[in-house]
Amino acid sequence: MTRQGTIGGGRPVAHTPAVPDPIPLILDCDPGHDDALAIIVALARPELRLLAVTTVAGNAGLDATTRNALRVLTLAGRTDIPVAAGAGRPLIRDLHVAANVHGASGLAGADLPDPAFEPRPEGAIELIRSILLAADAPVTIAAVGPLTNIALLLRTHPELTDRIAGIRIMGGALTEGNTTASAEFNIWQDPDAARIVLDCGRPITLMTLDVTHQAVFGPADVARLDGLGTRIGAVFADLLRYFARFHAERYGWDGSPIHDAVAVAHLAVPDLVRTVPYRVDVEIGSELTRGRTVVDLHGLTGQPSNAEVGVAIDRARFADLLVEAVRAIGAVADA
Repeated sequence: MTRQGTIGGGRPVAHTPAVPDPIPLILDCDPGHDDALAIIVALARPELRLLAVTTVAGNAGLDATTRNALRVLTLAGRTDIPVAAGAGRPLIRDLHVAANVHGASGLAGADLPDPAFEPRPEGAIELIRSILLAADAPVTIAAVGPLTNIALLLRTHPELTDRIAGIRIMGGALTEGNTTASAEFNIWQDPDAARIVLDCGRPITLMTLDVTHQAVFGPADVARLDGLGTRIGAVFADLLRYFARFHAERYGWDGSPIHDAVAVAHLAVPDLVRTVPYRVDVEIGSELTRGRTVVDLHGLTGQPSNAEVGVAIDRARFADLLVEAVRAIGAVADA
């Protein structure tokens, strides 16, 4: 919608509303097929300004997830984005990687380039700290792997908490888990870190399995990536064909949910996902329910909500968004 003002003797002149400044974003991840697409969305969407990618051990060990972040950015032609490695294990527990889902490398199934640049030497926590201090406005963090890095940041530099605009998390489940009967992988991997982050007092948006399992990218969508005719389109088509095998074996699905990209896409396009404010706590005591996100659907605890929780997504629109992001990055990278 345009509005009118006046110039000179009162002749109306149309004013086009200014485009809002892009949201400054740090993406903390453990690539991972769905993390790789989250990186592409963060690069492609004009609503976002990706400042850095930090890595954590999760889907694979830290060396592999860091290498994968560098490889994806190299493929995208964005070696200007700083990458820094963070925590190599959970705060107090042993690391368990998801090689059965993502392969031993964390990004099995496609021929990605070798990294064309190196990770930053100062590491993830110091890189995030320097970005928060230098930013003109608070910065959003999208945390789509285990929350170890973010918990360490909050514990090490509590004075920077107000410099965080909000934290967008992929993790948790209202109903069934994907690692145990009750827990989702990212939260299960480091539930102690998840509890720290959920209780940090900053605005939290939580994309649980209940919404990301609606975001299935199917064979027809993969064919659209192949049809782009770009190297990056072909790479992601191959990656998602590999990723789909696990979901076919586990769930009988014809396609794969792109979990982590949901958290980033919703930041760029807020009406893509419907959210509801809930109180969310994390189970850390029982091994049977370790990492369970206890979501108080009916306010039984009497505690205020601490997270906006995703409950529904426009799947077709989300698939279009992913294809367009790969198309846009491919057009630039192949130019």
